[in-house]
Amino acid sequence: MSKPTSHTIFDQATFEALFKSHFPYLCNFANQYVEDFEAAQDITQKAFITLWEKRSEIDPTLSTKAYLFTIVKNRSLNYIRDNNKYRSKILDIDCGDIEIGKEEDYFAEKELKQKIREALNTLPEKCRKVFEMSRYEEKKYKEIAEELGIAQKTVEAHMSKAIKTLREYLTHYLLILIGWLMFW
Repeated sequence: MSKPTSHTIFDQATFEALFKSHFPYLCNFANQYVEDFEAAQDITQKAFITLWEKRSEIDPTLSTKAYLFTIVKNRSLNYIRDNNKYRSKILDIDCGDIEIGKEEDYFAEKELKQKIREALNTLPEKCRKVFEMSRYEEKKYKEIAEELGIAQKTVEAHMSKAIKTLREYLTHYLLILIGWLMFW
């Protein structure tokens, strides 16, 4: 049962102001998922329609912005699922190698590798070197420390920083990969 409209969190003028201020950001947010700006605009418009239709049911103590971003995210993931746009076998592992079955999988893998390179290039040189030695050359922290003439704790700190930076930089792509797994 709906709450009475006296508990509505906003009126039409407030809604219009919210729409004007948040629509562009939400479109860009949706576009990060669906990579189709027209679809992103449609998703965002529908999110605002949902917000307007449920305005009397929304807890006024909750963040309207967070509510909108949640609706847009969920609608974007539904769009991906329903349109099978991002079906991929990029995470299928065969003998430790990434299996590439389709041309779009190749491009998805290539794009992901490019984003990883971009993220690594944002790291300080020594931090990036430590990460590459660990992950690409498969060296142990002790070996890296000896080769670079630094303490093993420093290697651990560099690795922690590198992983944190990569995680932050690649959050969008991780969400899409999770979406692929959930809806594939």
